[in-house]
Parts: sequence; structure tokens; C-alpha cells
Amino acid sequence: MILHKYKIVFGGKMGAGKTQAIKSLSEISVLSTEAQNTDEDAHSKALTTVGIDYGEIRLDDGVVIGLYGTPGQDRFDFVWSVICKGAIGAVVLIDHSQKDALEDLKFYFQTFKEYLNNIVVGVTHVDEDPQNLLKQYKDWMHLNEYTMPIFAVDARKKDDVLLMVESLIARAEVEFS
Repeated sequence: MILHKYKIVFGGKMGAGKTQAIKSLSEISVLSTEAQNTDEDAHSKALTTVGIDYGEIRLDDGVVIGLYGTPGQDRFDFVWSVICKGAIGAVVLIDHSQKDALEDLKFYFQTFKEYLNNIVVGVTHVDEDPQNLLKQYKDWMHLNEYTMPIFAVDARKKDDVLLMVESLIARAEVEFS
């Protein structure tokens, strides 16, 4: 496994866009652990991550950040805590097109909160269900007194993913300074 002083973890349910987000941002060829999806009840996509995806981005000051994608199925949850060790934070991606998207936010946010304090939330697939975009997620965060940033993103767009990563880095700099 490749280890860096700085790393960011991408978590969320299968199909939320973790692998795509890393591919959009990475400056190296992404090491992907996708395999044929055998859990079509969970999602109809052909491939799914079964291990760890890995990419890298180099900041303007030359610092290299490892981008680590987790498998989305909760049967792989034993991997999540290992990947989160030493990370500066996590990007939790939520698939807005899923009918249980708010439940996914609750589950993945609270799970990754056990491992890391620095989290940003990216809501993907907003084009498939543009109603109420971020309101339900912001309301839940407010109700639970969480102050994490929430972004509507397209995981295929580098600028969208970069905005989340920059936000995560800025939060880490404030927390650790």
C-alpha cells in the first residue's frame, strides 16, 4: 500500500461517485479495485469497488495528497477504519437520486465521524432529482448541530471535486494551526 503524509478518504454508498471523483481529480492513473457487481439489489452499476481505489493530487506548494476510495457496501466496513487512520479528512458522497439518500447521509456521516472529525459532504446525481437539492441534508445537519460543508457536485467534474478537497484542506489547516 502506498502511504503519504497527507491523505483524504472518499466514502459513501455504492454508486455515489467515489471512484469517479478520484479519477476526475487524480494526476496519476488511478489504482482501481473494481470488480463485477454481484449485488444488483443494492445498485445496478456493472462494476463496484471491492478494495481501495488510489489516486494522487499535487498541491501548488508541491505537497502530494493521496486520494483513497473506500468500498461502499457496509459488508466492507472493516476496511473503513484502516483507510481513515492518519487521514486529514473524508469526503462523504451521497447519491441524491436514491430514495434513501437522507438515510445514507446519516449512516455514512456518523460512521466516518467515528474515525475523523474533518468531513465534507458531496451530494451527487442531483441532475436526476433536482427537487429540494440540499435542503433535506442541511436540515439534518442543522438539527444534529453539525457544521460540515455540503456541496452539490458532479463527480465527473474536476472543479467540483477539487472544491470539496480544498474545503477539507482549509478545515484541516484551521483545526491543526
